[in-house]
Amino acid sequence: MSTEWLKNAVFYEIYPQSFQDSNADGIGDLQGIIARLDYVCDLGCNALWINPCYDSPFMDAGYDVRDYKKVAPRYGTNEDLYQLFEEAHKRGMHVLLDLVCGHTSDQHPWFRESCKAEPNEYSGRYVWTSNAFEGIEGKPYICGMAERNGAYMLNFFASQPALNYGWLNRTKPWMSAVDSPEALATREAIKDVMRFWMDRGCDGFRVDMADYLVKNDDDQRSATCAIWQDIRAMLDRDYPEAVLISEWSNPVQAINQAGFHMDFYLNHWGNGYNTLLRDYETEGGDHSYFKRDAGGDIRRFLREYLPRYEASRGNGYISLITCNHDTPRPARTLTADELKLAYAFLLTMPGVPFLYYGDEIGMRYLDVKTKEGGYQRTGTRTPMQWSRGRNLGFSEASEDQLYLPYDHSADAPCVADQACDENSLLAETRRLTALRHRYTNLQADADFEAIRAEADAPFVYRRGSLLLAVNPSSAPVSWTSDRLSGRHVAYSINAAEVLGDNLTLAPQSFAVIEA
Repeated sequence: MSTEWLKNAVFYEIYPQSFQDSNADGIGDLQGIIARLDYVCDLGCNALWINPCYDSPFMDAGYDVRDYKKVAPRYGTNEDLYQLFEEAHKRGMHVLLDLVCGHTSDQHPWFRESCKAEPNEYSGRYVWTSNAFEGIEGKPYICGMAERNGAYMLNFFASQPALNYGWLNRTKPWMSAVDSPEALATREAIKDVMRFWMDRGCDGFRVDMADYLVKNDDDQRSATCAIWQDIRAMLDRDYPEAVLISEWSNPVQAINQAGFHMDFYLNHWGNGYNTLLRDYETEGGDHSYFKRDAGGDIRRFLREYLPRYEASRGNGYISLITCNHDTPRPARTLTADELKLAYAFLLTMPGVPFLYYGDEIGMRYLDVKTKEGGYQRTGTRTPMQWSRGRNLGFSEASEDQLYLPYDHSADAPCVADQACDENSLLAETRRLTALRHRYTNLQADADFEAIRAEADAPFVYRRGSLLLAVNPSSAPVSWTSDRLSGRHVAYSINAAEVLGDNLTLAPQSFAVIEA
């Protein structure tokens, strides 16, 4: 029993309220996910990450948890989630839930008890000052909203009070030490939540804001890392197949120091990952690498990625994503042909890749009103587009009941259209996931080497014994190397050919070359 299953894992992220509605109320639900598990399997994804499905007032789309151990009624019941685990496991799939451990909803029973003037076991569960007129310098806080004489700290929105894991550098008497009884009680409460779901079939957790537990932590997040090391030890001992993936985007800290199995490489403005798909928020136009003839340079990605990869390899995996619920969909600016190359790259790199629902058909980022605290993120959370039927197959509800509007464009991509088109983005994505599963050299832990990385195409890299090349430009390119001798093209998007020591690549092409 171990986490070896990660080596061949391809994850599919599901935003539950937008994936499939099974009861015609306009909101996606767990039975809807169950009904679509075979689709996810056929896509080549053998693991799921489900965004929060816990009971919540939904001020932040479920990232404001009211009850960690109860499924939100709009998604179904706890029994529905247990059934989802069971049905996924029958298909050889693993399921991760979202763990929101830095804060709760202000409607959580823990918080309501902590608001009481009379001390109780939850008084120290959240970060409170000692006086209603004493704020928290440099941190968001609220005062005057509880009978307790104190102000409480927020993690993000006004409805999200910060849980108390202690302060590394304490400057006020009310700041708890990291090893104080109240800080340790918070840690144990989160462990209890994790055990609850793992005992019922959950295979692990994606951890929201994983690097932000201990307040006034140092630059290395040493105190926060120590908490995760303790939690990882619990998993290794009691749940050895369970995994943790962090929303950290710093694998040296998250993997090497905190003990996460995986760390997301997130879309932060100007970072390496951003330069691949979404480099359009700077002056001078879009220079995304996979945008055809946009002047992208793969070295901008590699300068940041390679040191992170080398530092964390052997300890865990960097996870590259097509998108997530917080990130503009790549089809916002990239065509289907450009997305094919981008996905080919993401699905053949080291680590554990994540597909966001609908990216496999090129769902677009929509300009829609904010919903449940989504704001600009809302356009990435619209309903899955299954068919040309009612509400594009998402729901039988009337359109005004839908959680979010769907894409009304005449050419809105949908699964039904692309499933029977071998040239579609969906078909290419299926071929790419099958390729990754077929070659162990393309899986999470196989060696990686950047062989030719210049300002111009092609970018050539090695995974194990395989050579791979990508040409995102509109012109044919070639590369000559004795490393090509005796090799042939095993897979390609658009034309690619090896003759002797020379590789030629058609415009906008990708190739896997084996001996």
